Amino acid sequence: MKTKEDIRKIALTTIEEEALSIKNLSNNINEHFIETVELILNSKGRVIVTGIGKSAIIASKIVATFNSTGTPAIYMHAADAIHGDLGIIRKEDIIICLSKSGNTPEIKVLAPFLKTLGNKLIALVGNTDSYLAKHADYIIDTTVEKEACPNNLAPTSSTTAQLVMGDALAVCLFECRGFTAKDFAKFHPGGSLGKQLYLKVSDLYINNESPKVSIDDDIKHVIMEISSKRLGATAVLDKEKLVGIITDGDLRRMLQKNTNIDKLTAKDIMSQSPKTIEDDILAVDALQIMRNSNITQILVVRKDKYLGVVHLHDILKEGII
Repeated sequence: MKTKEDIRKIALTTIEEEALSIKNLSNNINEHFIETVELILNSKGRVIVTGIGKSAIIASKIVATFNSTGTPAIYMHAADAIHGDLGIIRKEDIIICLSKSGNTPEIKVLAPFLKTLGNKLIALVGNTDSYLAKHADYIIDTTVEKEACPNNLAPTSSTTAQLVMGDALAVCLFECRGFTAKDFAKFHPGGSLGKQLYLKVSDLYINNESPKVSIDDDIKHVIMEISSKRLGATAVLDKEKLVGIITDGDLRRMLQKNTNIDKLTAKDIMSQSPKTIEDDILAVDALQIMRNSNITQILVVRKDKYLGVVHLHDILKEGII
């Protein structure tokens, strides 16, 4: 039975061995790697990424990273490829084949067929003397000294090396293309990361009502406006000019200080010079302003014209934190 300390040591050893394998990959960033990047950059086709077993799982992840960073890619399982899926390959496509040994039966069947199609074949392989490597146009070496598995059998360090080398390719490609944060947002419209890059205040405040009172409105009217619009605050206007804000906190403080509130107006309890934000500002920036100012709602304006309110919950509901 392993003790807690034994388990801790096993975990640390695994991390250290995989980290060393990744560090050693820096020796393999050679002309073949650079020429692979240039080949993909200059291609009018897609990148088809294939593999078998655990390498197939890594291939799928590399495809996801390529697609999300501006390099069109398709995942093709090596076993499926030799049973009909080769039909997805176009003549202008580039093929990356992942394999630790480079000698599995499926790879030995697949590699010659890929060559007959005339497509450029990149071997992302852990054995540079393998069948796959000998049939490839370019070799990206992901050789590891040993697996983190104590029996040196289960793919651990080798699949991590494949993953990291795939990331290195993807990052080189989007850096060379000048891929920007705005480009990233185009490919991630539904995720929280994408929303941080494109969701604006104008997308949020329009879903709320726009509470407002006149500077001379009585307290009853102010309370009704804040209560009915359910945003915890109302703007105070003087002939359409924004002059203040009244929050439910202002109301509570007013009730604590005053026993006679019948003659009070909005002007008497409003906070002057309220925090405002332009409607074309990103929601993530609005969130930062609210956090820094310790407020839960902010008034939205366009060139000083009051438009509405964005509440902290509106932003958090979109998954922006």
